[in-house]
Amino acid sequence: MKAERRIGLVAFVTVGYPDVESTLSFIPALIEGGADVIELGIPFSDPLAEGPTIQRSSYHALQGGITPAICLDVASKLREQGVEAPLVPMGYYNPLLAYGLDAFMADAASAGVDGLIVVDLPPEESAAVRDACLANNIRLIYLLAPTSTDERIERVADLASGFIYCVSLTGVTGARDELSPGLEGFVKRVRTHTDLPIAVGFGISQPKHFQAVGRIADAAVIGSAIIDEIDKVGPSEQAARLREYAEVVTGRRRAAT
Repeated sequence: MKAERRIGLVAFVTVGYPDVESTLSFIPALIEGGADVIELGIPFSDPLAEGPTIQRSSYHALQGGITPAICLDVASKLREQGVEAPLVPMGYYNPLLAYGLDAFMADAASAGVDGLIVVDLPPEESAAVRDACLANNIRLIYLLAPTSTDERIERVADLASGFIYCVSLTGVTGARDELSPGLEGFVKRVRTHTDLPIAVGFGISQPKHFQAVGRIADAAVIGSAIIDEIDKVGPSEQAARLREYAEVVTGRRRAAT
């Protein structure tokens, strides 16, 4: 992406929403539309950072019996389908702890996973997860918030690999009309501590948001807006809808007027 002088799109989908077969069709469609990295959302009963859209999709997936093991199986099937884009499971600590950290990372590596985001894992308590990731060549992606102190930013920069995920606002996920006015200053603070790519997420849904993030960071993360697009059409149209949405957001296609 850097060589092509363009911003990356990190696309989030909840695994198993509305079902596993749909997930396996959505991800290639998003990549065709311009997504560079795929976050595989691991459903969890208490997703503290999520707004109502991803909460709803997570609940639906859990009702359908989706587990972390199934999420890794989806990653494996995507690799079998020929998907080459980085795959990054995104979830919460408790399901990984219940699975067993070493076992999860070993199975994730076997499935072709590249990175991992654990939303509620503070850097001060991340040593066990980080060690298991390092042992299996998986990048542990840390999150920073606008409220993060320079000391916290420096600590994360020392530990991080892959990229750093900057949360654009103090709140939960969900599509919003405008980006936080303090976002540029926040990303600049993080940039002074690291040469790693910076991705910005939470509240991004429109082409104008994508372009604005591109002026200050390396990638934009979109999740809730993708779930919203799934819900707008029937099952037979959903994959095509996501491909078109990715094309519009990244500027490959003009939005319909």
